[in-house]
Amino acid sequence: MNAWASGDIPSQAGKLAVITGANSGIGYFTALELAKAGANVILACRNAQKGAAAAAKINAVAPGRAVFDALDLASLASVHDFAARFKAAHGTLDLLINNAGVMAPPARQTTADGFELQFGVNFLGHFALTALLLPALIKAPAPRVIQLSSIAHRQGRIDLTDLQSARAYKPWQAYSQSKLAMLMFAMELQRRADAGGWGLLSLAAHPGIARTELIANGPGAGSLTALGLKLVEPFISRSGAAGALSTLLAATAADVAPGGYYGPTGFREFRGPAGKARPEKHALDAGVARALWEAAEALTGLRA
Repeated sequence: MNAWASGDIPSQAGKLAVITGANSGIGYFTALELAKAGANVILACRNAQKGAAAAAKINAVAPGRAVFDALDLASLASVHDFAARFKAAHGTLDLLINNAGVMAPPARQTTADGFELQFGVNFLGHFALTALLLPALIKAPAPRVIQLSSIAHRQGRIDLTDLQSARAYKPWQAYSQSKLAMLMFAMELQRRADAGGWGLLSLAAHPGIARTELIANGPGAGSLTALGLKLVEPFISRSGAAGALSTLLAATAADVAPGGYYGPTGFREFRGPAGKARPEKHALDAGVARALWEAAEALTGLRA
């Protein structure tokens, strides 16, 4: 696959996309480019003020293409409510982009349902959303589901005996596990789609190191992580718009591989042209992925 840019996005006319966390950063630029290509986009965000403002900005460029709808991935009740509203308004869904996330809060926090925050928001909330929207996706002509992973999955391990980091909370360890879970979720969803004959493409993407609000909303703007990143940013990071290219490739390119993983192709996949990314060997363990899926079903009470 050659170097890929936003100009390579094929027409998205007639398509409907749901993008979580689309009020800023990678999610916003993903929604913007899809809308410019003709898609109707639903910005599924927790913050109503920021979500509505983001939709207004997109509509200024692509009139009538963007709407905001409230979704708090830290609450299964909110996920159910969003899905119910979607089903009442729409018969099919062409594209689900599970983009939202939280990164490395210093102290262990929990969701409304008692899940460790990163595992609950980054993975379980998206698992529940996907399960609830799957019937609408399967009805679409060529549906795709994109999970946002991270280069941090390389350090991640799925601890099936302590998925909630209850024994010992380490911020980056919990984050890495949640992003590994997203990558394994994408691959397991593809296996199940193939077995069920759903006609669905399930893929994962990562942005490399992009300048977004994750650090400020996680470790904090004054944290050692933030200060360290400022020193190396000119050498390894890139803009949120550039970070969105991997997602956009996975969401729209014709030559993607089922169950594939996409990201920047430069040094260590920090930045560079979007293309095929390399999953770590432990991310390919189908047995662990199946066990993770079954654990998610038990925790959310949903079967996909």
